[in-house]
Amino acid sequence: MSKEAAKTCLKVGRPVMSTNMAQAHTRVIGLYRAFYRYIPYILKYFDIPKNQEDCRKKLREYFYRNKFVTDVRVVDILVIKGYMELKEVTHQWQQKGYMMSHWNPSAERAPVTFVEKFLAGVD
Repeated sequence: MSKEAAKTCLKVGRPVMSTNMAQAHTRVIGLYRAFYRYIPYILKYFDIPKNQEDCRKKLREYFYRNKFVTDVRVVDILVIKGYMELKEVTHQWQQKGYMMSHWNPSAERAPVTFVEKFLAGVD
């Protein structure tokens, strides 16, 4: 392999917004705070049958799902997508059904044993 080919294999991508993980972390915290502050308005405008604690748990779950991402560019893209989602929510471009789909019951494990079925009320 030539030196030119070796250089292209080791090429580092340009940063999207943040140059290091500390800046990316600041952006993530900013997105989290923005969503957290808007939770009462989500409950008011979308009239979903959840309380603030349920919404906070779901928000925390979405952020913890990506806590092991270490590439700064990927973190920046996730933050950009998060701000796009927040804008869609704040401008009410999303429908109530989409908001409720975040608590999709099919994502939960179905009861298997007799005791689990009995406690869930499934025949």
